[in-house]
Amino acid sequence: MSFGYGARSAFRNLTIAVLLTTSSVHAQTVTIAALGDSLTAGYGLQQDDGFVPQLQAWLDGQGADVRLVNAGVSGDTTAGGRSRVDWTLTPDVDAMIIALGGNDYLRGVDPATSYENLDAILAAGQAAGVDMLLVGLDVGANYGADYEAAFEKNYVDLAAKYEVALYPDFLAGIRATVDTPSELTALLQADGLHPNPTGVGLIVADIGPFVLTLIGATKD
Repeated sequence: MSFGYGARSAFRNLTIAVLLTTSSVHAQTVTIAALGDSLTAGYGLQQDDGFVPQLQAWLDGQGADVRLVNAGVSGDTTAGGRSRVDWTLTPDVDAMIIALGGNDYLRGVDPATSYENLDAILAAGQAAGVDMLLVGLDVGANYGADYEAAFEKNYVDLAAKYEVALYPDFLAGIRATVDTPSELTALLQADGLHPNPTGVGLIVADIGPFVLTLIGATKD
């Protein structure tokens, strides 16, 4: 087959367009930073058993084109997350999961202080132009009913303020499957605080659809 100059030029332009389109398709991979504490980091677990690796595998199984970045630090409070959110939001990050507050509760941090820190984190995400999923916690009444209500309300109010999706309770996937303390113990590590691999799997299965929605919003 022979091509005249015009035909060769058109063919070349078509080839370039195809290559650019293919490159654009490959560039659709969504990068999500999971900013959190030991629950996100995978404390006490083998690398593949942690929250981020299990969530990555779950999303891969759903056909999602996504790369998760584990930005969890064991022992981190909302203040710690606030101090490192700027360098977590690297230029390649498209979205962020914010799962902080558990250590604030364990230490009895004033809910107003936790609110300020989470507010700053969400503001940083908004300034960076990333989509976000805020993950809350259903806590106990160790510090009284007023503390419990204020702590949990932080997440509701901030999700509304920044118009981001809220997953109300990181441990919802576990709570939904247990009726007795012994059943709960079977899903936790020996410390009674952190989920074991099976518990993490339940968490991932429950939060996974919310992360899929986050991916879809990021691609829109």
